[in-house]
Amino acid sequence: MNTTDITFPAAGGRPMRAAYAAPSDSQKHPGVIVIHEIFGLNDDIRRITGRVADLGYAALAPDLYDHDGLRLVCIARTMMTLNRGEGDAFHDLDAARKFMQQQPGVDAARIGVIGFCMGGGFALLFAARTALGVAATFYGDVPRTAEQLRGVCPVLGGFGGQDRIFAAHGRRLEKLLTGMGVDHDVKVYDDAGHSFMSRNRGFLPWIGRVGPMKAAYNPEAAEDSWKRIEAFFARHLGH
Repeated sequence: MNTTDITFPAAGGRPMRAAYAAPSDSQKHPGVIVIHEIFGLNDDIRRITGRVADLGYAALAPDLYDHDGLRLVCIARTMMTLNRGEGDAFHDLDAARKFMQQQPGVDAARIGVIGFCMGGGFALLFAARTALGVAATFYGDVPRTAEQLRGVCPVLGGFGGQDRIFAAHGRRLEKLLTGMGVDHDVKVYDDAGHSFMSRNRGFLPWIGRVGPMKAAYNPEAAEDSWKRIEAFFARHLGH
């Protein structure tokens, strides 16, 4: 499904860029917030947002870097917010949730979140502090303690076994959620590296491929992940 570039009122009411896609029928559908990788809101995140909509959801991907100032400064600020666990990006995500709930084709009581890389870390922490139906994190940062995830909704996770940095985060997430008694589906794909669902191109993605994360699109792991998303989200959000 094609996405449309829009703006929505982010924290403080200022306009923030986003990509939006939703089924075209007259029914109310659950909403899913899509949180981008460190590369920001690009064509690949638009592709992923459209695919979430293909599963029967209204999907909104906010551009967390849409702030005044140099882009590198915005990226650094957003990463610092993730590390602190508080700040502007979380306020913007909550504004995205409220905007989603106000859309005529969205069931306000059924909202979920899915994030990739940096966005996966945000998805987990956002789901721990917000009333959501389901959360998905792919190759993102995982908190070290169960207390940081206290209150989290059901979680789906995907990590690459060849990723020497984040594979351990996937195993930690499985252990934490099991100990907390939270419904979850976490899988580490032995033959995949980081960003196995993404099709980013350019110099920075190339560095990721040759570095310790072994970042590269893996069609088998990606398609299996989409099947798991379809089943897990249907169980916890419905269509």
